[in-house]
Amino acid sequence: MTSIFLDTVGLIALWDSSDQWHVPAKLAYTKLASTVRKIVTTHYVLLECGNASARRMYRNDVYELRAVLLSEGLVCDPTLQEIEAAWEAYRCTTFGPAGIVDYLSFEVMRRLGIREAFTMIGISNLLASPVYSSFRHHSI
Repeated sequence: MTSIFLDTVGLIALWDSSDQWHVPAKLAYTKLASTVRKIVTTHYVLLECGNASARRMYRNDVYELRAVLLSEGLVCDPTLQEIEAAWEAYRCTTFGPAGIVDYLSFEVMRRLGIREAFTMIGISNLLASPVYSSFRHHSI
């Protein structure tokens, strides 16, 4: 079974009807829900979602998603070594391409062999993205 990583911006786009990526996120999530895939994320992504939704009507959706993912063992966090590699990649890249939680997510995805993420424009192959390529260059 292939896995897909749930990313903060994809989830926020799914929940927030005023988000510019809401429609593509809904379509992609509907497609994702109809396939047999293991969905994985980290506590860090869920914390970002919680912060972003703190004053929004969908804040309980974050709590509910977290509860489901935890009960099914689908929340995976980076190791200490992955955290260090992510911080190094963060230090070595220029301003703007990705935040520290993105780099942590890339590390977890690499370890788990996950090649796709539910992100701002639906389902993307993050390993082919310029940000991930830049990240890999600095973290090896």
